[in-house]
Amino acid sequence: MTQPSCSSAAPAVSANTLLQEYSLEMTAKEIRSLAALRTLAAPGTPINITFLPNEQDSARLQAAIQAHSQGLLPVPHLAARRIPSETALRSYLSRLREQADIQRVFVIAGDPPQPAGPYADALALIQTGLLAEYGIRQVNISGYPDGHPGIPDAQLWAALHDKHRALSQQGHDYEIITQFGFEAAPVLAWLERLRQEGITAPVRIGVAGPVGVHKLLRYAAACGVGASAGILRKYGVSLSRLFDTAGPELLLRALAAGLEPERHGIVRLHFFPFGDMEKTLRWILAQPA
Repeated sequence: MTQPSCSSAAPAVSANTLLQEYSLEMTAKEIRSLAALRTLAAPGTPINITFLPNEQDSARLQAAIQAHSQGLLPVPHLAARRIPSETALRSYLSRLREQADIQRVFVIAGDPPQPAGPYADALALIQTGLLAEYGIRQVNISGYPDGHPGIPDAQLWAALHDKHRALSQQGHDYEIITQFGFEAAPVLAWLERLRQEGITAPVRIGVAGPVGVHKLLRYAAACGVGASAGILRKYGVSLSRLFDTAGPELLLRALAAGLEPERHGIVRLHFFPFGDMEKTLRWILAQPA
């Protein structure tokens, strides 16, 4: 294994380099915000469109169409357990492809304990082969450097390997997008283990945008997610850690200081703006070169 670099050495990655080729997260409710992004986000910026239970496919589709028209790269979420049937999945994929030229999706299991249809988890949906049939070239999947409150680590790693094999066999490119966190150490340790286990896909590290804890909780409530300790558990974040965090700067500096491409591979950032994409983008643009 490559030995860690000396502490006196200059970081192999700068914070500014990390801010290149970022991606964003949005809900269908934020469709009106997209027009303001034309002058703020670089053309082709990936923007993930979440799959919330209180939003319809038609709203998600319109968000994807609008993002595409603004020169962004819409990446719709597919929550496997929320999809009621193969017919529904085919219909949604067909409309995404025809109306928004979708070639990239993010596949997750979804929160319901019991699936609404035939797809028990992300792997089951991937293994259908339907994504390639509808022109999807890149299939992004989730990663959990801080673990998951309801899933043992061994199960998370096994699922990641299963999805890696399935996507490789089907010829899909893929990226891993992680939950958001506030500490670099678990992220760096997880990245190193990922590479040691032979998974070389690019990773997008989840980063909370420059918003306070109160806005985070209000945003969660508006989206139908429990606005209390539940939302914090869902994202693996403690209230004390949120209050102790001034913003993304600390995490980015720590990541830049610790990242070594030969050990950690290709790493990019995925921002969770929590309903304020414009503020997040202005924060990114304001960072020193």
